[in-house]
Amino acid sequence: MSDGALSQDEIDALLAGVDSSSLGGPMPSMPTAVAGGGEDDRRALQNFLSATVEAQSSNIAMMTGASASIRGPQVTFANRDNVLAQLPDMVTVVKVDFSSGFPGEHLYILPEATAKAIASLMNKEENIELDPMAMSVIGELVSQLVGTQITSLTDKTGNKSIASAAPEAANVPKAAAALPAGDFASAVYQLDLGDGNSHQIWEIFGPSVAGDIARALNGGGAAAMPSMGQMGGMDLGGMVGMPNMGGMPMMAGQPANVQSVQFPNLMPPRAGPQEAGNIGLIMDVSMEMTVELGRTRKLIKEILGMGEGTIIELDKLAGEPVDILVNHKLIAKGEVVVIDENFGVRVTEIVSPMERINEMG
Repeated sequence: MSDGALSQDEIDALLAGVDSSSLGGPMPSMPTAVAGGGEDDRRALQNFLSATVEAQSSNIAMMTGASASIRGPQVTFANRDNVLAQLPDMVTVVKVDFSSGFPGEHLYILPEATAKAIASLMNKEENIELDPMAMSVIGELVSQLVGTQITSLTDKTGNKSIASAAPEAANVPKAAAALPAGDFASAVYQLDLGDGNSHQIWEIFGPSVAGDIARALNGGGAAAMPSMGQMGGMDLGGMVGMPNMGGMPMMAGQPANVQSVQFPNLMPPRAGPQEAGNIGLIMDVSMEMTVELGRTRKLIKEILGMGEGTIIELDKLAGEPVDILVNHKLIAKGEVVVIDENFGVRVTEIVSPMERINEMG
């Protein structure tokens, strides 16, 4: 090595670690993500989620109108196979990733029967189908749950940048559930909807989300990579002047705290739970509801010629459903009934979101 260059044999020896003793001891391996979380992480997550249960019970009771409550959760570190073994064949998956603060994967999983029970209570409709309207309702409930968690996380960690994406709900076979890769945190809640049935909800935190939240709750931060000057007792100051390999400069005494880069989202920002969940603030706002028997068009001279006893023919057939409007927008159809001495209307059909959009247009 008289000319300052490493021979091929010397390079091979360095790569194989044969001559590592001459460099001050064996090179330690870089820290990597540990499979599964530690007991401290698990306990921190469980204690945090347990502290939000009372508020979450109130959220569910308010939005379903039932004497609902939620208990738990039991937090474990699991993988895809572990969780799929616990789920029924059909599940409703609500993806609601954290977009900032603790960015990463986050979702809720409900058995199909539980999703139907919740949607039925929220829509006041029996034998409901999990159509787009029902999925929207379930997504709104999950948005409320996540909003409560974010508020509590902000208070406990001081991180004011925590936000999540708008919920995306879908009813799918359990094998199609998009669970995180590797080991992740699984929180299982017991839900009581007052219907005498046992319900469960799974909340899944991706590996990075679970680890970041747990460290923040424990008063720590993201683990930094060891500085190059501390690796294996190496004195990099003595290596200045050594030829570098691959054109990378060797800097003496320069710490290298390596952190992952957060690239900006190229997709348009979507409303977080603070915006999507604000519907809870207007639950007690009154709106005008009208039941329309029918309509017709008349000339001005015909209207001026009306008197007592005039019969006005409407554009609806006898027995045809009447329209139910809120603030003059069609939302449902029904049939007229008599309750004691008062007229009423029994809802027979909820207008689909697409029909509502067309009506508004």
